[in-house]
Amino acid sequence: MTGGELLSRHVLSAPFRNPLLLAAGTAGYARELAGTVDLSALGGVISKAVSREPRQGNLPPRVTEFRGGMLNSVGLANPGLEEALAVDLPAMIAVCGETRVLVNVVGFTEEEYAAVVEGVSRLEGLTALELNLSCPNTAAGGLEFGADLDAVHRIVTGCARVTHLPILAKLSPATPNLPELAVAAREAGAAGVSLVNTMPGWIGGSRGGPRLGNGFGGVSGPALLPMGLAAVRRVRERFGSHGVILGCGGIRSAADVRAYLQAGADLVAIGTGALAAPRLPEKIVRTLMREGLWEMQHG
Repeated sequence: MTGGELLSRHVLSAPFRNPLLLAAGTAGYARELAGTVDLSALGGVISKAVSREPRQGNLPPRVTEFRGGMLNSVGLANPGLEEALAVDLPAMIAVCGETRVLVNVVGFTEEEYAAVVEGVSRLEGLTALELNLSCPNTAAGGLEFGADLDAVHRIVTGCARVTHLPILAKLSPATPNLPELAVAAREAGAAGVSLVNTMPGWIGGSRGGPRLGNGFGGVSGPALLPMGLAAVRRVRERFGSHGVILGCGGIRSAADVRAYLQAGADLVAIGTGALAAPRLPEKIVRTLMREGLWEMQHG
């Protein structure tokens, strides 16, 4: 079954070349990859975060490696909505060509999510929006939006009212009621969910202090693979045949992509693996095309 045929069963009706995407936060706004990654070989690219106001991000160091992958604390650094609309997102749409463009949206109040969604929805050439619901709710003392069923429902409802684009809610694997949160997002108007975001972690340096400037960070890379697969399986069991699932976390090979698709994902995004080996996504696509898992689609 091709990526385009598979997606036609769901709300995301735009044809994708194939179900392999570059994950948010690892591909910048795509133009950073031009000349290094063959974007035309991929199904889509998810932008780095866009917030209402510019964000400088966390103190350095922001990234450190460990045996199981990477710990990062970038702090959602981005130029803010106004500059993203004027410069970064139009450039991303242009450089991606027929490769689908999805925008990752962040907020620190419920109103901020809707403001950013309404703003980016004015652009032509976008396929969908990914709401990063792992952001801290400043009005609730830092509790993640994605850990609160009511907050998930309110945010998705508010965003769906101001956009014509399909919405994917990105959720953390660190929540015990993940399937219920996914259902809440879908019932509020989301086309589906992105699973999963990073897990919280901490690593100390040789002198006992943290390796990262912000102390804590998000775990990504191979260590995240079993958690991502478990999350996709649990949510697919609740979704049944309805609702899009984008699987993400720990992908390093074609076998990992197959595992996500077998677990119930419709799309798969590679992040840290592509940072370590920028041409890895292209190799995975070629391998799975040779195996007949999907055919190249143009649309």
